[in-house]
Amino acid sequence: MRIGNIEFKDKPVFLAPMEDVSDIGFRLLCRQFGADMVYTEFVSSDALIRDIKKTKEKIFFSEQERPIGIQIYGSDPDAMVEAAKICEDADPDLIDINFGCPVRKIAGKGAGSGMMRTPEVMLEITGKVVKAVEKPVSVKTRLGWDEDSKIIVRLAEQLQDCGIVALTIHGRTRSQMYKGEADWALIGEVKNNPRMHIPIVGNGDVESEEQCRKRFDETGVDAVMIGRGSIGAPWIFREVKHFLQTGEHLPKEPFRWYLDILKRQVIESVERIDETRGILHMRRHLAATPLFKGIPDFKATRIALLRANTLAELFSIMDEIPEKFGLE
Repeated sequence: MRIGNIEFKDKPVFLAPMEDVSDIGFRLLCRQFGADMVYTEFVSSDALIRDIKKTKEKIFFSEQERPIGIQIYGSDPDAMVEAAKICEDADPDLIDINFGCPVRKIAGKGAGSGMMRTPEVMLEITGKVVKAVEKPVSVKTRLGWDEDSKIIVRLAEQLQDCGIVALTIHGRTRSQMYKGEADWALIGEVKNNPRMHIPIVGNGDVESEEQCRKRFDETGVDAVMIGRGSIGAPWIFREVKHFLQTGEHLPKEPFRWYLDILKRQVIESVERIDETRGILHMRRHLAATPLFKGIPDFKATRIALLRANTLAELFSIMDEIPEKFGLE
């Protein structure tokens, strides 16, 4: 399967672009564990063209992350074109347009999945960005604005006509946010539309090896994108890829092996930002990680983990977990 100039092996699995999650440290870990492609956090076109330092930092990446896409969002066609040109100078493998983010501060302003209410503007932006840059352009979007306006099948054809090289579909409407179940049947309908010839990437509710294989088998998508299932668990790509290749589950590692990966993430975050903000940034991963789920009487330890303010305090709590709960 090919996206732009990138050639992938059978059944590739991608890391989804996620705000405050898919930073450079997390992307590198996911690539090391087998993610076939990663994307930056989504970047505001308005902030990028205003040269906002924090936003510009988001488009930088390391060569070890390739292939990588820079994702941009916005509602103004001219600003999106200018932002795409800035991103092109950073030399990613592709530029991805976010028409899928459902959060109010973005969708409410007509950007992200807010574009599902103005598909004509979405198509205008896509066409202009494709023409303005040499890099391949892809799009990530949702099924529609709400249950009564699932326009993705027709919209996919129109986006393809704009010249994009791939389309990622999250199997929910904007109104659903992240509630309910992702509708992969509609993703499959887009993939199996004989008029579609670009790769289709499916996204939504993939949190296990079996779910990933099921999505490939039932829909025929060209790639699967994992988002929330990777938070606090960058090793999911290693497990999924092994299962797709062999049909068998990868043997579990000792508890401390996974714990060390989370500690490694914390260290990278602290070194890249600073101790206070680095630990704060990691709390989302520590709260979501499946490593601590199902441990009896873990609530007090979980609260302590999420309240720790120094590296020494946090690591002291983490180091006590295996012995305290018999998880060697």
